[in-house]
Amino acid sequence: MSENANNQDSTRRITKAKLDAGVLAAVRVVTSFLFISHGGQGMFGWFGGVDGAGGTVPFGSWPGWWGGVIELAGGALILVGLFTRYAAVLCSGAMAYAYFVVHQPMALHPISNMGELAAIYSWVFLLIAVLGPGALALDNLRRRR
Repeated sequence: MSENANNQDSTRRITKAKLDAGVLAAVRVVTSFLFISHGGQGMFGWFGGVDGAGGTVPFGSWPGWWGGVIELAGGALILVGLFTRYAAVLCSGAMAYAYFVVHQPMALHPISNMGELAAIYSWVFLLIAVLGPGALALDNLRRRR
């Protein structure tokens, strides 16, 4: 293989790695922003609250209030990419718990039990936990030290 071909192959790999990191960062930021919004809906009544009239979950109630805390705090950590893998494992587990305890007893299929959002969040956060935060994450700055 010629030196020119090696350089082109190397450039392609670098470009692909940057693209992969950017796409992963976009998935991380968008998903965590939506997750924070969902937590704020239950905790603070954002976007009509839990009842469409600005209602919130009762303080300290299980699992609603604690789920909201995880959605807000975990979502914020994932959004900025700080302790991303740990926060993503916590959020993935919380959504798996929500799916199996709240939704799955109603019906087997996620569409039938209205658990598709919990299932998707669980899998996306698990993916983030495995792959890491991608680009533009505070974890990347911490790692450089």
